[in-house]
Amino acid sequence: MPENTGLKFTMPAMRILENEHRYLSFLMEEWHALVLWFEHDQPVLEESRTQLHKLRKAILEFTGPLKKHTVKEETFFFPLLGSYIGFEQGPLVGIQEEHREIDGYIGHFLHYTEGNIDMLPLEDIRAAVKDTGEAFEVLTVHFVKEETVIYPMAEHQLSAKDKERLSQQLNTLIT
Repeated sequence: MPENTGLKFTMPAMRILENEHRYLSFLMEEWHALVLWFEHDQPVLEESRTQLHKLRKAILEFTGPLKKHTVKEETFFFPLLGSYIGFEQGPLVGIQEEHREIDGYIGHFLHYTEGNIDMLPLEDIRAAVKDTGEAFEVLTVHFVKEETVIYPMAEHQLSAKDKERLSQQLNTLIT
């Protein structure tokens, strides 16, 4: 019997993805604290630029593991589950759209904070930071949807052979 790790799923592949969500959530909390600083404080320009440098660094450190996690889901997990439940409608369609939405928010932030941050006016800084706040919200709900709908569906639908194959495919690091 596996020790109590706080993970909900028994299927190794789903435990891998769930554990990755825990790590990604930890990283998100770090950069979300900076987003909240912008939302709740009345920052002055110089301090905002300093915080923006920190936020950009944290987002860049987050995007690598997020991308690896997303690629694993889209390359191995979603196609397999889709072969059982379909691709045209249903939860996989929405989940994949959220992947694009998250990528859009983060990409927009990174694009607008590229170059010399020390030249950005406060209004542009706040607008860019808003994208990371939106990304955080979508990611938070997205993880809940995957863990309450998609992952349980896989545990119940996939054959033993497919569960084993998926576990082998997903058993790679995202760091």
